[in-house]
Amino acid sequence: MPKNTTAPARYPAALIDAVIERLPGRAILDVGIGTGISAEPFRDRGLAVLGVEPDPRMAAVARAKGFIVEAARFEDWDSAGRTFDGVVAGQTWHWVDPVAGAAKSGNVLHPGGRLALFWNAVVPKPELAAEFANVFASLDTGLPFNPWTAAPDADPYGSIIEKAADGLRVTGRFGTVERLAFDWQSTIGRDAWLEQTSTAGGINRLPKDKLDVLLRGIGAAIDAAGGSLEIEYTTVAVIAERLPDR
Repeated sequence: MPKNTTAPARYPAALIDAVIERLPGRAILDVGIGTGISAEPFRDRGLAVLGVEPDPRMAAVARAKGFIVEAARFEDWDSAGRTFDGVVAGQTWHWVDPVAGAAKSGNVLHPGGRLALFWNAVVPKPELAAEFANVFASLDTGLPFNPWTAAPDADPYGSIIEKAADGLRVTGRFGTVERLAFDWQSTIGRDAWLEQTSTAGGINRLPKDKLDVLLRGIGAAIDAAGGSLEIEYTTVAVIAERLPDR
């Protein structure tokens, strides 16, 4: 397993390699680009990235990093006839209607292009995960999940991946759905972990007062554990080829 000790966890290089080597060209669309975390490794490899993002605050962060970002939900976004070699979505496709999103992807991908959906399943050490779960549970977040209560061997994205794959099949415009998984580790400092947590799907929608309380509680737990935490990751991905038009 590769180990990263110098920066907030993003996505493993093996995933980025797997996506890029399947693309027919160098232009991609990032669905739910957020703050640019999923787009940065592709830009670093020389790809041209356009982002679509419904949250204006997150879009502003990505634009400050130099990305071009258009404000819209992907299902409602006007492509203005533009097409791409790849459509990617990191930690976002569960917010997209799987059938409408697949249909839109089919419209904006060149034949032979790839749709790549990926998520990080994150497992802190059990003791810290329990502390984080308790802080989260103490707040009335209104969210339908507690991200730190899953069993260590759970498959948190299994049902989401099945729905995504079903959406692709419904369109009839994609080939065999390929599933990949990458295991890796990262040792992350307190501030990096808090930044990553604050932009996670669902948590980023909390009101500022509740988000501040959540981050203070998590930060205190990390401080008590020595100021950093070791994380086990499994990055899961779904990749499918856009078939030629008949």
